[in-house]
Amino acid sequence: MPESPVDTAPSGKEYITAPEGDPQIGNLQTPINHAPAVRLFLSWLPINRPGASPIWRGLEIGMAHGYWLVGPFAKLGPLRNEPIGLLSGFLGACGLILILTAALSLYGTVSSPRHGGPVQGSQAWSELAAGFLIGGMGGAIVAYLLLLNGDLLFPL
Repeated sequence: MPESPVDTAPSGKEYITAPEGDPQIGNLQTPINHAPAVRLFLSWLPINRPGASPIWRGLEIGMAHGYWLVGPFAKLGPLRNEPIGLLSGFLGACGLILILTAALSLYGTVSSPRHGGPVQGSQAWSELAAGFLIGGMGGAIVAYLLLLNGDLLFPL
C-alpha cells in the first residue's frame, strides 16, 4: 500500500490539508509557519502588535533597521580600510534609510486601503514612514557612536 503524501498528527488530524477540499487552491500553511508559537511571535512583531499607533510602529522598525545597517556598510563597504570608513558606513546607512522612507511613503500613497493590514490609509502610512525615518536615523546614530567609541566602552 503506497504511503500518503499527507502526514497525520498523533491525534489523527492532518497537518497539511487542501483548503476547501480543492487541491487547486493554494495553501501556504505548514507545520512550521502555522504553529502556535510562531503565530504568537509574528503577532507581536511591531508591525502586527495590537494597539500600537502607526508612528510607534515606524519608530520601532526604524530603530532596528538603522542600528543594524551601519555595521555592514562600514565593515564591508569600499572604504572599510580607510580612516573615514566608519563615517562612510554611517552616511550609507542614512542614505538607505532615506530611500526606504521614500518607498514607504510611496507605497502608502498608491496602495488601496482594502488589504486589511494593521496600517490602513495614506495618513497612517505617512505616520509610519515618519516614525521609520526618525527611528532609523536615531538607530544609525547610536550604532555609529557605539562603534566610534567602542574602545572607551570596552577597553582590552
